[in-house]
Amino acid sequence: MPLSASPTLSVDTLLGPGGALQVALPAYEHRPEQLQMARAVERAFAERSYLLAEAGTGTGKTLAYLVPALLAGRRVVVSTATKTLQDQIFFKDLPLLREKMGLTFEAAYLKGRNNYLCLHRYAAFAQDPQFGSREESRYWPKLKAWAEDTQTGDRSELDLPESFSAWPRLSTTSETCVGTRCPLYETCFVTRMRKRAESADLLVVNHHLFFADLSLRSSGKRTEGVLPYYEAVIFDEAHALEDAASGHFGVGVSNYRLEELARDAVASLKEDDSRHAMLRALSARLRTGADAFFAQAPRALGLSGHESSVALQAEAMGKLSSALGGVREGLAALSAFTAGEREPELAAITRRADELEEQLSFLEKAESSDHVYWAEQRGKGLFLRASPIDVAKELRERMYGALDTVVYTSATLAADSRFDFFARRMGLYGEDGQPVTRVRTLAVPSPFDYPSQAALYLPTHLPDPSAPGFIEAAAEEIIRLCEVSGGRAFVLFTSLRNMVRAYELAAGRLPYQALLQGERPKAQLLEAFRDTPSVLFAAHSFWEGVDVPGDALSLVIIDRLPFASPGDPLVAARIKQLQMRGEEPFEQYQLPQAALALRQGFGRLIRTQSDKGIVAMLDRRIRTKAYGQVFLDSLPDARRVDDLVELSRWFNGPVRPLRALRPVD
Repeated sequence: MPLSASPTLSVDTLLGPGGALQVALPAYEHRPEQLQMARAVERAFAERSYLLAEAGTGTGKTLAYLVPALLAGRRVVVSTATKTLQDQIFFKDLPLLREKMGLTFEAAYLKGRNNYLCLHRYAAFAQDPQFGSREESRYWPKLKAWAEDTQTGDRSELDLPESFSAWPRLSTTSETCVGTRCPLYETCFVTRMRKRAESADLLVVNHHLFFADLSLRSSGKRTEGVLPYYEAVIFDEAHALEDAASGHFGVGVSNYRLEELARDAVASLKEDDSRHAMLRALSARLRTGADAFFAQAPRALGLSGHESSVALQAEAMGKLSSALGGVREGLAALSAFTAGEREPELAAITRRADELEEQLSFLEKAESSDHVYWAEQRGKGLFLRASPIDVAKELRERMYGALDTVVYTSATLAADSRFDFFARRMGLYGEDGQPVTRVRTLAVPSPFDYPSQAALYLPTHLPDPSAPGFIEAAAEEIIRLCEVSGGRAFVLFTSLRNMVRAYELAAGRLPYQALLQGERPKAQLLEAFRDTPSVLFAAHSFWEGVDVPGDALSLVIIDRLPFASPGDPLVAARIKQLQMRGEEPFEQYQLPQAALALRQGFGRLIRTQSDKGIVAMLDRRIRTKAYGQVFLDSLPDARRVDDLVELSRWFNGPVRPLRALRPVD
């Protein structure tokens, strides 16, 4: 790692006025905010301290942390929430630093195991390829040719449907991989990836991989993760860390996971092996027990519909004790039969069966006061889950003791101009309220001129979001707003139900292409949106991590303030925990969380210094409730408008009459 040895290289000589970046890119304008952040990151590495850095959109924060990280002379992990940013860092920003600025370093791009072809599983699958449909089978010739030629094994090289059902049988997870006992371990794509990572100065990963690796290492059961030893971590898009961490520090059992175990058990031995018939019988026994349990579970647990969740209570699990016993017996029999066998596949079956039995017991008792338990139904999948209510303790115990340098950065870290909310959620304060390590904070504003580039439309004539007729009135407003902007709009919803209903009401009346989240893969929706003036109705995944600069996106409409549903089991448990501590959950958790989420939605609009556009908030509570001021204070200083004619004049110049509307069916 030679960079730190050169006295001529520093964040100032690289990013400062007249520095290497400005020389390499003549059109580039020096950004004081970028240099300010880079110096703060440089100081964190020098002091071996923690930094919370909020950097507004357009600051250039990626280079602001990459440059000091590469100069630090230490192996650094950069973790992101989205694949989009991961790709940008590895394929755009790092080549710029290497090719245009003369920096010498090695970098590695790492994904979860399930993104890579497993050579061992592929060999078994190829002997008898089975597909979920005739349509899927048509990909087999292309997949075979790719498997014989690929140098990385990365699924992203293939144009496979996201729902390609055969992929789980062609890849592994940390649970299903047999590790060093695999006969193809040395040629394995994941092994090769890890070896490249061991010689790299910088590792580019995502939050899910980072915490999957951390939870494996800190569980005490297994020591080999995907990531090699590292000395510092930079979390970009750090606002998404809590959800990513809570998922990996918990446990989960599903019908899919049990079915996969039964299927893998059968496939672990060839049919001419004398043990195969017994293994097939034991797998069938496990399937029978699992099918009986998951058939009874929805009614017993109180689940309703294919997209629902409910808190998991020990009493409800008690109603399923007989069916659960059948699953346990199936797991125990499978484990007993495969225990002590030499084949790595059979050893893995033993381990997986034991882990599932242990996790089922933990879920059945539902007695840990530190965890929230819930059941969730999604389509054909039924999931029993338990997660830590508060990841703060987990992070203190699993991560902070081993790392002296951590940088958290995002465009949205501060709530009500303070970092306290994020710092407490991340465990940077102990239970006594004192910092657990040296923590510095920095907030650098966006260089964008929001008063001239953005308007915030705040109507008060719409019904309250909880009142009957809200979504019908909102659909009318959406149509009028799209007339102002000429389409080119994201319409963001806090619920799938409202998203679908608004689309049904408005899509047929819009003279623009109307797109609906879920109808196509996300990448295809964005491509269609950029190609043709469109109106995209979306929720959840489009609130953040989506970058559409330029005229293609000129309007962002938000249906209601993004308060997390108190009916969500994890949210409800966090509220209850705060109440038990004597704290006020609305002011200390629900409100700051929603304010940060709204800032993320707002951030989809202005992405460059030449962008101009409108953010429309259809929830009147931002103007009529006292807490609405917290939301307004958290947003950029855009021009505020409450009249459509004035809004059209600001956006389009001279007033033009709005198109007459047909009544809603």
